Amino acid sequence: MNDYEIRRLDKIKANQALLAELDIKPITSKATRHNADNKPPAAKRRKVLEQAAPSRTSARIAAVPVKPTYNDEPSIKAVSLPRPAPRMTKASKHELGLRHADETEPLIPVHDVESIRAGWTAWRPVGDAPTRDEATKKFHFADFPDFTPNKSPAEVLREGCFGGSYYRPLRSRKLGLVIEDDWREIPAEWLEGLEISRYLTSPAYNADVNKYKVPCGQSIEEWEAAGWISHAHDVRGWFQWYTRFYRGRRCDDDERQVSRWKKCVGERGRWRGMLLKRYLAAGVREVFDDGAEEEAPEVSPVMHQTCHHWAFEVRQEHLDGLWAGGGG
Repeated sequence: MNDYEIRRLDKIKANQALLAELDIKPITSKATRHNADNKPPAAKRRKVLEQAAPSRTSARIAAVPVKPTYNDEPSIKAVSLPRPAPRMTKASKHELGLRHADETEPLIPVHDVESIRAGWTAWRPVGDAPTRDEATKKFHFADFPDFTPNKSPAEVLREGCFGGSYYRPLRSRKLGLVIEDDWREIPAEWLEGLEISRYLTSPAYNADVNKYKVPCGQSIEEWEAAGWISHAHDVRGWFQWYTRFYRGRRCDDDERQVSRWKKCVGERGRWRGMLLKRYLAAGVREVFDDGAEEEAPEVSPVMHQTCHHWAFEVRQEHLDGLWAGGGG
């Protein structure tokens, strides 16, 4: 044994003697630790605590109106629009004949756009005029018995809707053209006494025009991007479809639009159901008559305005049925 190994053994013995004096027990690893039965302990599992919902909510936060959106409408699939082309340089504009900077190509190629445009006004009424139940105010269409709005298009327009901007000049990114002046197809009696620039063609959304004086919903451009517009029929969407359907037009898009109406404000429609639940939560048993009772609680003006856009309003018989336990 050489000198190095002798010194090493001496150090080890000295350290062991020191530990004995200090009464320090040797450390064992978790892997070698055993219980009283000389068996290794069972592995501990990490406890995952589910996040509990708060038991109390702020009345102020609960009272804030929820801005409705239709992004999750069933049966309506969103269209993935291509990204816009990169901005052209001066050289590329010159090569293309100095095209006007505001001009854009359709994002989705559409064949025969002029035929599509002509089709918007080429139709002739074939459906019977609706009848109206004077007690419930529901309209009944003989060929679509499950479509029963209780507001006519004229009433929706005259009471105030879409921030007064529904018929503003609209650029369709899909068709690559501007649609304007199509409000002129609306029967004159529907618009009698209305200020067109305020109630129909305002370039800016004005919530004060709306019946319930609140903003709600999305723009037509957003509807187009979501894939809810059938351009061959009604480039402005649902309400334009309703004005034409009411006047007797029938088309291939009728089933889809009626289905959308039912899912929003039909008897089992989600916006109608959510609004009626707000009445229950607020303890309101009577329909609020605007201006009659200033102290009456106001139930979700945003949801009211949304339902109004879909040609439905809550009436007393809905609340009576709701409080009787039969639904609205």
